[in-house]
Amino acid sequence: MSNKGLEGIVATQSSISSIIDGVLTYRGINIDELAENAQFEEVIYLLWHGELPKQDQLEQFTKELAENAAIPEDVIQLIKLVPQGNHPMAVLRTVISSLALYDDEAQDMSKEANLRKAMRLQAKIPTVVAAFHRIREGKDVVSPRGDYNLAQNFLYMLNGEAPDQIAIEAFNKALVLHADHELNASTFAARVTVGTLSDIYSGITSAIGALKGPLHGGANEAVMKMLEEIGTVEKAEIFIRKALDNKVKVMGFGHRVYKDGDPRAKHLKVMSQRLTTLTGQPQWYEMSIKIDEMVTAEKGLKPNVDFYSASVYHSLGIPRDLFTPIFAISRTSGWTAHILEQYDNNRLIRPRAEYVGPVNAHYIPVNER
Repeated sequence: MSNKGLEGIVATQSSISSIIDGVLTYRGINIDELAENAQFEEVIYLLWHGELPKQDQLEQFTKELAENAAIPEDVIQLIKLVPQGNHPMAVLRTVISSLALYDDEAQDMSKEANLRKAMRLQAKIPTVVAAFHRIREGKDVVSPRGDYNLAQNFLYMLNGEAPDQIAIEAFNKALVLHADHELNASTFAARVTVGTLSDIYSGITSAIGALKGPLHGGANEAVMKMLEEIGTVEKAEIFIRKALDNKVKVMGFGHRVYKDGDPRAKHLKVMSQRLTTLTGQPQWYEMSIKIDEMVTAEKGLKPNVDFYSASVYHSLGIPRDLFTPIFAISRTSGWTAHILEQYDNNRLIRPRAEYVGPVNAHYIPVNER
């Protein structure tokens, strides 16, 4: 008997992250501690190396990320050649794949080379997303700064000005919360790809393809679309009532592995209230609260990480269609950690399928059909 969607199937062993009794940890550290205290660079280091960095290690690691953040001029030209109107995730998938063509170590499968490639990928993906947005807006591409951390650099490259502290803090927290999530669809896709001993760029490209879907990374974009359609707090109840009565899925609620609520959501809920108040747009938070109350009461579903991240990103001035690429910026840390772990103890991932088609069928010559 097959389990649809592989639900409940344990496909591998991993020491990277866990979800046990509704508690999410990275390398055994509760996500609440990391969300409240950690820099994203600390989390990347933790996922890759299995321990938090010491001060000098963190400084060197942050410096290396900044030093590797620039992308080749040819890649910038590629982004400029992309036809207008394409979804940013489609562009990201293509551009990240193209980076392999400019990496002399792309085919070097040694552990040391793979770690260096992981560093380059993590450093460059924010630059690619920001460059794409600047180019489509008809603006000059902003080069990364060597003295900024990843959260600072992305906001700086996106907007062309130094971000304020609240924006850096909010974006850093979002990156920490999205960094890894056990064997989710995109992580599994990455592991399947590199399980064939394909290269790390192929693995990340596969992961981006999986993340693009609205049932995975695209959910927070769908949440913001819904909020914009509702428009005002007064209209929220009517909109959600109609959706519930017509059995229309309300995006941003429920999660296959959390029965008592996503532990990441509460951090973004607080940040949403803070940011929407600060930016004079409290309606996004107030609408979200109204929807949260109704769906939780009526369906017993609680908000997941996507629900409040939508209003957080919107308050940071980030366009809705960049929400999923930002998810990819964060999740690259987890994807690369899983890829490195897969290489360390590899076995080709090749499950079986339960056949449910016709049996005892025969070939019929074409003139007799």
